[in-house]
Parts: sequence; C-alpha cells; structure tokens
Amino acid sequence: MKPDSEAGPGANAPTVRLFFALWPPEAVAGHLHAVAVDAAQSVGGRIMRAETLHLTLAFLGEVSLGKLDELCAIGAGIDVPVAALCLDRLGWWRHNHVLWAGVSEARAPETLHVLASTLAGRLSEAGFHLELRAFFPHVTLLRKAGVGQPPDTDLVARLPALGEVVWPVCDFVLLRSLPSTVGADYRIVGRWPLSGQ
Repeated sequence: MKPDSEAGPGANAPTVRLFFALWPPEAVAGHLHAVAVDAAQSVGGRIMRAETLHLTLAFLGEVSLGKLDELCAIGAGIDVPVAALCLDRLGWWRHNHVLWAGVSEARAPETLHVLASTLAGRLSEAGFHLELRAFFPHVTLLRKAGVGQPPDTDLVARLPALGEVVWPVCDFVLLRSLPSTVGADYRIVGRWPLSGQ
C-alpha cells in the first residue's frame, strides 16, 4: 500500500489523526488528574485534562478517512486477556519536558506488551506506518514541566511518590485527535473488549 502522501488514487483524500490507546476508567483518570494538579504546583507545566488522559498503544498519525473500516477490523481481530495495570512511578523527560506516570519494569503486565506488539504487527502487515520507537507504557500528566530548570535538576525528586494507581484494563480504543483551543480533544472511533469481558 502506498503511503497517503504519495501520488496516486486517493492521494488528496481527507485524513484524520488516529491512534490506538487504553482509555482509563473515570476514577483512574480523576486520580491521575489530581496528581497532575499537585505536581504542577511544584514544577509548573501544562496540566493534561482528565478527559484526555490515555496510554498510547500505537500512534498512526494522519490516516486517510477511507482506512477507518480497515483499522476497526484490525482492532476487532485482537484477542488478548484482561490485565490489571499498576501505575506506580513518576518520570520526567528533559528533552520534551513531559512529566508522566508509568509502570516499574518488573510490574508491567505481559498482556500489555502483547497487545501493543500484536497491534503493531497487524498494522505493519496492513501497510500502516507507525512511530519507530519501543513501546513504553506511560500516561502524560504535564507538558512543559520544569522548563528552564538547571541541567542537573531531578524534577521527580521534588514530587511526592505516586503510590499505586490500579487500572483494570478491560478494553482498548481507537481514538481520533481533534484540534482544540486547549490542546487536543479525543473522540473514540472504536472500542474492543479484551478476552474475558
């Protein structure tokens, strides 16, 4: 399949910005948002809205609108068991000033990696182009956190421990990203249960 940017039939077709993700239950999103609000008081940054918090599984970027049915069929063909995800650590990426909540390596459920790798494999086989980076499960809490801090700053050391945020993962979604005056809005295009649901 030709990338949408190449010349050919449908090259000028409308596109949408899409990604597969885990969408947290309301209680989990609320808890993570409260952590973000507290963290912003200490380290600054733009707080991610509770209704936009998610964990990206596979980022597709701009995709032809005509590919939605194919993507939904790929989502419907995934069969992995449910899992409990325990977010238990905060991290900060200096290069892009993102503060995130993530999972200690020893506690990352295998199901989550199977889900992400299965999705990546099916999408690649179908000709979709994904970001070339290893899957690292995390939820972005703040953007522009710690801007202007000295090079040796340990931003996370200034924050209280995250504790444990238990997220029962029962399904995954395909999200459409829409521009917004406050960052981005996300609309669920499709949702698929994991095994046992």
